[in-house]
Amino acid sequence: MKLLLAEDDPMIGASMEQGLRQAGFAVDWTRDGKAAEEALLNDTYSLLLLDLGLPRQDGLTLLTRIRRMGNPVPVLIVTARDAVPDRIAGLNLGADDYLVKPFDLDELIARVHALTRRQSGRAQSDMRLGGLHLDPLKREVRLDGAPLKLSGREFTLLEALLEQPGAVLSREQLEDRLYGWQEEVMSNAIEVHLHNLRRKLGAAWIRNVRGVGYKIVEPA
Repeated sequence: MKLLLAEDDPMIGASMEQGLRQAGFAVDWTRDGKAAEEALLNDTYSLLLLDLGLPRQDGLTLLTRIRRMGNPVPVLIVTARDAVPDRIAGLNLGADDYLVKPFDLDELIARVHALTRRQSGRAQSDMRLGGLHLDPLKREVRLDGAPLKLSGREFTLLEALLEQPGAVLSREQLEDRLYGWQEEVMSNAIEVHLHNLRRKLGAAWIRNVRGVGYKIVEPA
């Protein structure tokens, strides 16, 4: 899934970006509130990680503006402001969760998973379709009880398809899930990852809807 990180501290931002990408997320990183607002106007994200002390436009102002515009993106405030009034203000303005710096990266990733799971209406993090089982927290996949070894891209691709079994996702939608702004995308990258995923799962699991995209189904 694709996340927007709004963080002006270069060391903290770089650490968060690296950790989230290693956990399988695509990340776009903005350094000020105006750039974050523009990104939200021009793209769709599964979650916004929002620092409050941003230049050009502070985090609470940005949060107020996007909620007034009707943007429902889940927001996790990540800030050094640990005073109760700041937390209350953020939650009352439409934030979904609050994490105080410094924090453990594993906790950040767990909260991201919890918020995106809640947004998609799933009570559990695990995804299942027939004999296929994907655990996004452990980053493990099993087919009929046997473990499957997938690359990071293959795992993220399978996770995207399993979020809505039977729903068709276009190549562009899948690219958005796998890649951030600064990552170069080859023209046939999605097709290559899908080919490798089919080889490991079995070709019948992933179907091509000609001219539209791809979907995952349980083989008959």
